[in-house]
Amino acid sequence: MRSVVVVGAGIWGSSLALRLAETGWRVTLVEQHAPGHVRQSSAGETRLLRCGHGSDDWYAGMAWRAREGWRRLEERTGEELFCEAGLMWFAHREDGPERRSARVLDALGVPHALLDPDEAARRFPGLGTDDLAFALWEPHAGVLRARRATQVTARLALDAGVRLVRARAVPYGGGTGVVADGEVLTADRVVWACGAWLPEVFGAEFGVEVEVTRQDTFHFGVPSAWATPPVPAFCDYEMAAYGHGDLDGAGMKVTDDAEGEPYDPESGDRRVTEGAERAARAHLARRFPSLVGAPVVFTQVCQYTLTRDSEWIVAEVADGVWLLGGDSGHGFKHAPALADYVAGILDGRWAPEARFGLHERRPAHGLRTSGRSAAF
Repeated sequence: MRSVVVVGAGIWGSSLALRLAETGWRVTLVEQHAPGHVRQSSAGETRLLRCGHGSDDWYAGMAWRAREGWRRLEERTGEELFCEAGLMWFAHREDGPERRSARVLDALGVPHALLDPDEAARRFPGLGTDDLAFALWEPHAGVLRARRATQVTARLALDAGVRLVRARAVPYGGGTGVVADGEVLTADRVVWACGAWLPEVFGAEFGVEVEVTRQDTFHFGVPSAWATPPVPAFCDYEMAAYGHGDLDGAGMKVTDDAEGEPYDPESGDRRVTEGAERAARAHLARRFPSLVGAPVVFTQVCQYTLTRDSEWIVAEVADGVWLLGGDSGHGFKHAPALADYVAGILDGRWAPEARFGLHERRPAHGLRTSGRSAAF
C-alpha cells in the first residue's frame, strides 16, 4: 500500500487526505491545531463559490466541477455545506473582466446571464446601480459554509482511515518524511499543504514566494429582507469588495478585497481595524445605501496566502516531496476538484500545470484569477 503524509488539515489538506484514503493510500494527516481552527487560511464562516475567473478557463472549469464535488459531500453527510443562492458580478464598464468571464462561461457551458442594471436591482432589496453598465449573473454560484465544510471533510477523512497527528511539523532531512513534535513520520510521498505557514517552512531558497496578508471581514445586522437566500452573493471588482446577505443569522458579509497588510498567522492580532470598517461602510453606502447605518454584529480577520501572479503552487521540491499552497484567496471553493487533480499527480497519471511551478512569478493585471487580489 502506498503511503503519504499530508501536512495541514485546512480544506486543501483535508480534501486531499480524504481522496487519497478512499483510493487505497495509507494517509497520515498532520495538523498543529485542529481542522477548521480560526488561524487557518481556510478559516472564516463563509467563502464564495463562483466560476467567473476573467479570461481564465482552467479555474472556471475546475470551479464548476468542484460544485458537483460539494454536492456529493452534502449527500454523504446530510449537511448543507453549499448555499446555492446565486452570485452577481457588478460590472462598471462594458469591456471589463465581467465580460471576459461571460465569454469563458459561455464556452464551458456554465449557466449565466447578462442583466441590465434595473433587472439586477430586482435581486436585492436595495441596490445602487447608477455606476453600473450591467451585471453578470451566475445562478448556480453561492456561498460555502467554509469552517464547517473543513471540519466535515476532515471528519470524513478520519472515517476513511486517515490517521490524524496533532503536532507542529518540520521537514525531515531531504527525504519523504516530517518531524512532528519529535516523532519522525516517513512515507512514499509528503505533501505540505500548510497554508499561511508555507513560506515559513519553505522560504525563498526553495522558490516559494508567498505573502500572507490580513483581510478584515465584517458582518452587519440587516433586516430580514436581506437574508441569503434569496439575496445572492456579490462581487464588485472595481470597488474591490465582495460578500453576501445574512446567512445563518451571522449578518450581511462585506469584505474589502484590496490587498491587506502582511500578517503572521500565529501571533497576528485578530481584531479588525477602524480603517477596514470605514472601507466596508463606504461600500455599503455606494452599493446598498439603505444599510449605511447597519450595526456590526460579527467580525473576522481572515488571511490570504498570495503569490505574485495569484496562481497556485503545486510543485515537487525534492523526490516525493510536494508543496501545495499559495491559494491566493480563491482556492477554497475548488477543494474537491483540486483533490482529484493532485491525487492524479501523485498517482503519476499526469504532471502539474507549468503555471503552478516554482518559477519566477510576475504580478498579474486585470482580473487575474478572480478578483483584485484574487480573493473572491
